Amino acid sequence: MIDIAKEYRVALPAWIDDELADVPAVLPGVEDRMRLVHRLADRNWREGNGGPFAALVAERASGRIVSVGVNVVLATGISSAHAEVLALGLAQTAAGGWDLGGEGLPTHELVVNWRPCVQCYGAALWSGVRGLVVAGEGPELEQITTFDEGPLRTDWAEQFEARGIEVVHDVLREEALAVFRGYRKAVDEGDIVVYNARGGDA
Repeated sequence: MIDIAKEYRVALPAWIDDELADVPAVLPGVEDRMRLVHRLADRNWREGNGGPFAALVAERASGRIVSVGVNVVLATGISSAHAEVLALGLAQTAAGGWDLGGEGLPTHELVVNWRPCVQCYGAALWSGVRGLVVAGEGPELEQITTFDEGPLRTDWAEQFEARGIEVVHDVLREEALAVFRGYRKAVDEGDIVVYNARGGDA
């Protein structure tokens, strides 16, 4: 019999409870939601869990926070354990199914501190969310952090819109860049591991 692993576990870090202790259950403004995402992203890399990335899923109309996610690639050893994947998976668990746009459910949106990477692009596209809110897009993330976000199409936002997912751009963009710059400073000082695709290396 072949002896193989049969499951793996991805969970939020324990410090999330402390970070959310003073956060109300409802954040009615999109900037308030993004501020929380930036706060989680900044703490996440400082705690050593993974990259400076966070996300949340909210009910768009009410602002009720359904789930949050942070990047836990380093903490788990799982390369797909990105913030959006955690936030969406936990929201789907709470909703009781894979389709966050299903009948009888409120309209959900995903709030992220930059345009999704190629993996999270697909995860968001198929999740059932009806809105995507990003702090920014463009080359700055990769230039600052040195992460490889993958070969995403230039019309990525239009592809969301074509599928009924409204995209809101540039919400607290400078705050996102400030988190990335703080992360890069730590990388340059040798305190942080930047995980990436091998880029063709053996």
